[in-house]
Amino acid sequence: MTNIYLIISVLIFLEFFESTWQKAPNLYGMMNNNYAIFQKNIFTYFLLNPTFIYSIFLSFYLNLFNMWMYSIILIKFIDISFRLHIITKMSKGMQLEELLPLDIQMNNYFRYLNVLIYPLSLIFALI
Repeated sequence: MTNIYLIISVLIFLEFFESTWQKAPNLYGMMNNNYAIFQKNIFTYFLLNPTFIYSIFLSFYLNLFNMWMYSIILIKFIDISFRLHIITKMSKGMQLEELLPLDIQMNNYFRYLNVLIYPLSLIFALI
C-alpha cells in the first residue's frame, strides 16, 4: 500500500513541477515559456514534461491498461502535441496572437488543476 502512496506522491510532485516551470499570468506567457525552452533544446523540453513519460512507465510497471490510464496518457500526448504544433508555427514566424486568438488568464486554481485531476484519475485507474 505504501508503494501506491509513493507512486501517487511522485505523480503529484511531477505535476507540480511541470506546472511551476510553465508558470505565467496568462496563456500567452505560458506558451512563451514553452517556446523559450524549446528553442534551447528539444530534449530539454521533453525532460521538462516528465509526467507523460512517468504515465507510460506506470502503465507498464503496474500493468495498468484500462480506460483511466489510457485517458491520462492520451490527454498528456494531445497536450504536448498541441503545444509542439503551436511552438513550431511560432518558430516559423507566426505570431502567437494569430495561433491563439484568446488569451486566457491563468490563476493559481486553473494553473494547478492538473495536480488534482491526474492523481485522482490514477487512483481511479488503480481501483
